[in-house]
Amino acid sequence: MELETAPIDKNVEAVRRLLWQRMGAGYAKYGITTERTDIDMLGWLQHLQEELLDAAVYAERLKDELRTSASKAPRDAI
Repeated sequence: MELETAPIDKNVEAVRRLLWQRMGAGYAKYGITTERTDIDMLGWLQHLQEELLDAAVYAERLKDELRTSASKAPRDAI
């Protein structure tokens, strides 16, 4: 399917909007884009690893919340 004929995917559009917002917020905060050249490849990998570790913590927190709410639900509701 050609991009020009593909239907609009609301989830892709939501992510696109978030990316634009993050780009604007990042530029407002740091005054530079990710095209900067003062960080080497290891530095970028360090940034990525830290972000992914944060995401893993968020996922674990949400899993714990689901487990807790599931254990409190009446058996016939599960």
